[in-house]
Amino acid sequence: MNRKIQRFYLKINSLKDLIKSNYISSELKITLEKNKEINFYKFLYKEIGKDFFWKDRLKWTDNYWFDYLNSIDFYVLKNKEAIVGFYELFFNKDINSSEIAYLGIFKEYYNKGIGGFLLTDAIIRSFQKQVNQVLIHTCTLDHPNALKNYIARGMKIYKTEEIYYNPENF
Repeated sequence: MNRKIQRFYLKINSLKDLIKSNYISSELKITLEKNKEINFYKFLYKEIGKDFFWKDRLKWTDNYWFDYLNSIDFYVLKNKEAIVGFYELFFNKDINSSEIAYLGIFKEYYNKGIGGFLLTDAIIRSFQKQVNQVLIHTCTLDHPNALKNYIARGMKIYKTEEIYYNPENF
């Protein structure tokens, strides 16, 4: 059975437009993963995204995963040694932009402001690469706070669309 899904495309055009998260913790650290272990990334993608129909990549071969992971910057958020979440940045040199392709945290960290902290970091790191804009998209399958978080950080919706999705196809 098809479900009607709303998809939202957002962007921010300048670091000056960023409304930084006010979440502060000396125990949270975000690091760029230099060793892009396929199984580690698959685990994060599957576990963080399981309630939000993050399933399209589960069909990828290891070779495809390897190529993809080598085309992005992959950041992991930890609380001391515990993994909290991740995000990935894809840089498009043709339009001088960065896309936050995926961003997510584990359930036990929901509703604490940590998603805003993680998004703030992704936007700052993107603009440090001298891009003209940072893009992200979300839909009504994602966590209900996702769109609110993006707008709260100063991102603006520039496009919406309705799509039809059948979860049984995955």
